[in-house]
Amino acid sequence: MTRKLAWPVIGYIAVLVLIWGVCWPVYKFGLTYTPPLLYAGIRTLLGGVLMAALALPRWKALQWRRNWPIYVISSLLNVFLFFGVQTVGLVYLPSGMFSVLVYSEPVIVGLLAWKWLGETLTPAKMVGLFLGLLGVAACSFDRLPGSASGLGILLGLAAAISWAVGTVYLKRVQAQVDMMWLVAIQCLLGGAGMMGAGSLFESWSAIQWTWPFLATVAFAMFFGVSSSWLIWFRLVQMGEVSRVAALTFLVPVISVVLSALFLHETISGWLFAGLLLIAASIYLVNHTPHPHRTGEAPRPLG
Repeated sequence: MTRKLAWPVIGYIAVLVLIWGVCWPVYKFGLTYTPPLLYAGIRTLLGGVLMAALALPRWKALQWRRNWPIYVISSLLNVFLFFGVQTVGLVYLPSGMFSVLVYSEPVIVGLLAWKWLGETLTPAKMVGLFLGLLGVAACSFDRLPGSASGLGILLGLAAAISWAVGTVYLKRVQAQVDMMWLVAIQCLLGGAGMMGAGSLFESWSAIQWTWPFLATVAFAMFFGVSSSWLIWFRLVQMGEVSRVAALTFLVPVISVVLSALFLHETISGWLFAGLLLIAASIYLVNHTPHPHRTGEAPRPLG
């Protein structure tokens, strides 16, 4: 029998999915004022500083000497590569379409978890994986390879793969680290790395330090990184991770709708078809409850 959701849980899940969905058009808007790597680095580093401040009361759980390899690998996969590629890719594609491509990640995780973690690949999951591939193909159908949008498609898929590998890696090491410290350190290391790369390849003088730009940075710091992670931890404690995973299809839906309303992005027929296919795919891959699902590692986003 399916356990009935309590109203506080519904509220937590709704707020989390809404934050994740709003992030995409907000970050796309922020890119009109700044180069992408510096933007990703600034917002992630500041979010990491805030998370580290919140984690200070449990500083003994950091255990840097023992866990630094985990921190470094996670920061590379889940922050430096994922956030960096994600933000650069938003330069080349509408935020709605890009979010749909990136949210093929749960589908890739299903495949990697079967290969690397020994999870069962049920018939429903296999159908879900196939629908996910069709969804990505539908989103990409009217974008020509070699064009700017073709590069954006490749970057979207690269971000999804990096995120998927990082998620599976965290599922293997999650028992060894304190998750709040992991989020803080990976954001600090990854944010500093992206700012360093941005300083090499981009210009700080290109940033327009306007109030709209600072507002997007503040949103990322307080909501895209910190609040979303704290809500996620609360849901993990309440054993609701599988429900959030099954509802992640709503994130690109929210992103597509908000991007169309506020950024005047077009919802093409192929994008709509791809969105439906990927939504069905995520549901099929995640809807079956697993005995140890509550131990899933948090998925970084923002």
